[in-house]
Amino acid sequence: MIILGDHPLTIDEIIRVARNNEEVKLGNQARRLIQDSHERLLHIIKSGKPIYGINTGFGIFADKKIRMEESNQLSRNLILSHAVGIGANLPNDVTRAAMLVRANTLAKGFSGVRLCIIETILEMLNKKITPLVPGQGSLGSSGDLCPLSHMALVLTTDMRDIEEESGFAEFDGKLLTGKQAMETAQIERIILGPKEGLALNNGATFSAAIGALAISDSEYLIDLADRSSALTIEALLGCSAAFDERIHESRGQLGQIESAKKIRENFKGSTFIDSSANVQDAYSLRCAPQIHGAVRDTIQFARKIIEREVNAATDNPLIFEPFEAISGGNFHGEPIGLVMDYLSIAMCELGAISERRIFRMTDGKLNAGLPPMLVDSIEQAGLNSGLMMLQYTAASLVLENQTLATPDSVHSLPTSAEQEDHNANAMTAARHTAMIIENVLQIIGIEIYSATRAMDLRIRKQPGKMGKETEVLYNKVRNRIPYLAGDAFWGPEINLAKQMIVDREL
Repeated sequence: MIILGDHPLTIDEIIRVARNNEEVKLGNQARRLIQDSHERLLHIIKSGKPIYGINTGFGIFADKKIRMEESNQLSRNLILSHAVGIGANLPNDVTRAAMLVRANTLAKGFSGVRLCIIETILEMLNKKITPLVPGQGSLGSSGDLCPLSHMALVLTTDMRDIEEESGFAEFDGKLLTGKQAMETAQIERIILGPKEGLALNNGATFSAAIGALAISDSEYLIDLADRSSALTIEALLGCSAAFDERIHESRGQLGQIESAKKIRENFKGSTFIDSSANVQDAYSLRCAPQIHGAVRDTIQFARKIIEREVNAATDNPLIFEPFEAISGGNFHGEPIGLVMDYLSIAMCELGAISERRIFRMTDGKLNAGLPPMLVDSIEQAGLNSGLMMLQYTAASLVLENQTLATPDSVHSLPTSAEQEDHNANAMTAARHTAMIIENVLQIIGIEIYSATRAMDLRIRKQPGKMGKETEVLYNKVRNRIPYLAGDAFWGPEINLAKQMIVDREL
């Protein structure tokens, strides 16, 4: 059970809720903050002063005064009119992560919403009601208005309670309207009060949620890349000198030091390392710590930014003591957009160097005496293509990543009649990061699969002892995927190798 509001929300906790369905409840401190904030909002409303989004319109209509008796309809209209997303629906883990992050944002006590808003979101998480949210339609400023509105459709209503305006949700393995899902789960939908529509959809929450999942996946993949590179280096009779601790300490780059240590520990004890006449390997082997290390450092930087964001108050206006509603721009997704671009570039590089190692293993002139394309024997070359096409696939994914890694945050178009004249493009940046990570996962899967086969051929040619950890990795693959001598239908095996990575078996 995760207690929301009593401590900063962590990325690990987001993963536990989004992917492992751990339950969440509000802490007592958060309850007090929420209730105090709502009471301050009610006091501010009674003053009759014009307050953005409470008794005014939105965006370009901020100068349009709204009567207080219309404020509930104002909130509902905002959700209805902004739920215009398109494209494939986001994965359930992304939506669940976003729901948790939004609840945490509102629990900070700066939004003025009623306690029931947050409690309803958490009850939906605990009962596994997941709104269907289209992935396209957000600029990341003013936050993720469109996807958050699709989420809010499911938990909110008005006096008319029209089913066609309740959105859609997945519940108990079934696709239902939002109204059906909530009724089946026995959760009451909410008629929004003043500001509550804006509090629900204002903030780069989906961008941050994708970012949090991306950080977790990237941290896993960088560790796995160190393991896969160690296996490749061993299969290619690499030199250990490039991983000497003194080299990396002399530069002082923390990620580099960490990756060098992990690679070194993985092939420790191998009789294949340093067994050739080579004194220096190609960059894709020798410089793995420098390249992987730079990726490590980028991931850690991205983690800091995303962790701040998932614990931020991001709607507008914010409510402060004693009775002030201050309009600002915390909804703007620039921090997320920039850091997702950084992470995209880093993960693109991680996939790129992995592909270069795959290439070296399949090139008969570069793989230290192994058969070309890792066919079973040189006599079978030609009749069999070996792993030729696996390298093609990896190369195609690298090329796709290089396009996807083109920064999104540098692109902006004005909206709302120039009132919102510089947008973050954060959601697109985050979505592209997730796509890159998916491709990198597959590339590393191909490297591990190829390196495992390369070790089979190496041991046949040069019997010896594998490294302590590389042997563990090798055995995990071979326990699930037996060696096949001739050409085969490699596709299912590659998919199985990928699934082993997804399931974190490696």
